[in-house]
Amino acid sequence: MDFKSYLIDESASCIDAMKKINDNGKKIVFLESNNKIVASLSDGDIRRWIIKGGNLSVQCKLVANYDFKYLFESDSQKARDIMSTYKINSIPILNDTKCLINIITIDNKNFDAPIKEKIPVVIMAGGFGTRLYPYTKILPKPLIPIGDTPILEHIINRFVEIGIEDFYVIVNHKKNMIKAYFNEIQKDYNLIFVDEEMPLGTGGGLSLISPKITDSFILTNCDILINQKISSIVNHHKVSGNLITMVVATKDVQIPYGTVELDSNGKVSRIVEKPNFNFLTNTGFYVVEPGILNLLEHNKKIDFPDIFEKLNDENQKVGVYPITENDWLDMGQIDELDKMRKKMGYE
Repeated sequence: MDFKSYLIDESASCIDAMKKINDNGKKIVFLESNNKIVASLSDGDIRRWIIKGGNLSVQCKLVANYDFKYLFESDSQKARDIMSTYKINSIPILNDTKCLINIITIDNKNFDAPIKEKIPVVIMAGGFGTRLYPYTKILPKPLIPIGDTPILEHIINRFVEIGIEDFYVIVNHKKNMIKAYFNEIQKDYNLIFVDEEMPLGTGGGLSLISPKITDSFILTNCDILINQKISSIVNHHKVSGNLITMVVATKDVQIPYGTVELDSNGKVSRIVEKPNFNFLTNTGFYVVEPGILNLLEHNKKIDFPDIFEKLNDENQKVGVYPITENDWLDMGQIDELDKMRKKMGYE
């Protein structure tokens, strides 16, 4: 087993740790000092750091868990029980000098816990999908297949697996094709289509569901999947007391050119060769309180940035739930569609 993607020096930055977590896909790395394992750092540790306002450029040792779970080689047979008891997916096996000799992991794709309370899902599926031309000249974006199944059906099935039964799908472009498809398949959930008669932006369609929804709901785009515990996202939203909780993904981008910085006199002060930038990206997945619907005018176009501006003006609480870039599957563009198919094992 190649351990490189699991190991990071404790002096490295959290940005570097996030890259490793994305590479290994196991949501954790282990910190090294003098060739010894000294701590663990999970995506959950980094999430809590971001929520507290922490900067990802700090050394990962400031965020890591030094009271982490590990086993010595002689006790490695206890690994499964330890992981089950403490609900962790990976545990390092160390020798007597605390050098890493193995990592035992659990591959559990169906790791989400059932939702304890009834919560409906609203899916925004009314867009034109212009970034997916030429596919969307024929099919509406929600019906573009991932394997043999349309993306919209994949999204609904993920929620059904954890006990969610009620779905509202806001439709507009090629809506009759979407309705016809779902009318033909067998369903063990409740599906209500909400018609937009004209494009209402990324948020305006919510005004059409206000009489139908009176409790917390999940809101998602029709072209994304989140590989995270939905139950944990909903619980975080409730505990935080947010009006909206936005799921955000850490994104690391390298500019493929040298960038030039100027001083106040317009002279070159610095040239940075192929700099890296790290930021949080809106995934298009939210948990929302019904109070937001009172801010919307019925059947009037509005985009989500304008909704958030209104919330800020009224000092309403909007929070985030950070995830890794690897846990966000987005098919909004053709190259991203190909990546999603690969990650889901359909190519």
